[in-house]
Amino acid sequence: MKILVAGRDGQVGQALVRTANKRGLELVALSRQELDITNASDVELAIAQHNPDVVINAAAYTAVDKAEEDREQAHSINTLGPELLAKACDAVSVPFLHISTDFVFDGEKESAYLETDTCNPLGVYGASKLAGENAINQLCPRHIILRTSWVFGGEQNFVNTMRRLAKDRDHLNVVNDQRGGPTAATQIAEALLIIAEKVVNPAFDNWGIYHFSGAPAVSWYEFACEILKDVPSVTVTAIPTSQYPTPAKRPANSVLDCKKIETAFSIKQPSWKVALTQ
Repeated sequence: MKILVAGRDGQVGQALVRTANKRGLELVALSRQELDITNASDVELAIAQHNPDVVINAAAYTAVDKAEEDREQAHSINTLGPELLAKACDAVSVPFLHISTDFVFDGEKESAYLETDTCNPLGVYGASKLAGENAINQLCPRHIILRTSWVFGGEQNFVNTMRRLAKDRDHLNVVNDQRGGPTAATQIAEALLIIAEKVVNPAFDNWGIYHFSGAPAVSWYEFACEILKDVPSVTVTAIPTSQYPTPAKRPANSVLDCKKIETAFSIKQPSWKVALTQ
């Protein structure tokens, strides 16, 4: 099995490279300079050149607040890119795996979100990701969309931000009324590679959307407390979202129900605490 990955330099892209190497899998990961997913010729050439058995899209525009001003770029990468990849994969009958987000929901549901729940994104980022999902669904029947949340594991993420701020401050305010499942990039990579091995089987037919995130569900405040539990010099205070306004509105509830992926792929919901320690 040969896997082609778009978005090598992102958190999940890097984790895919590391994880595939450990497992001895053949994986080609391309950076944005090597594969611009918003360019149809680039996409078609990459797939023709590398002749993969499965394609994984780990490329995304993830600057949630910046997207409110940079609408065109967000939609280019999160909507047009997946659309072109889906078209190209369908043309050569190659399964397409794509990473999406909890931000397709408005967060008003009290319980965990199912794959079948109605989407209602609150901002440009979520809307662009949902449009990408819809394009894939229309253009490439043999697809898996993996919705995940609160990703950490690369250079720029909540974990590193908290650790960095703790070096210069003795007090941090963190919102306590947004809940979700922190998910390590490595855990996402492992899940994608398990899925990749399954979907190359011609008999596979469980295509569609799956939720995958870490457990247990926590607030950003609770997550921050766990991140900084070995830094007693820093006090973490819980605050409401109203005291920390941002350009883009966040869903209050980002908890994803992950039973479907366990049933279809035997992938159990992982512990983010274990990944955080590692």
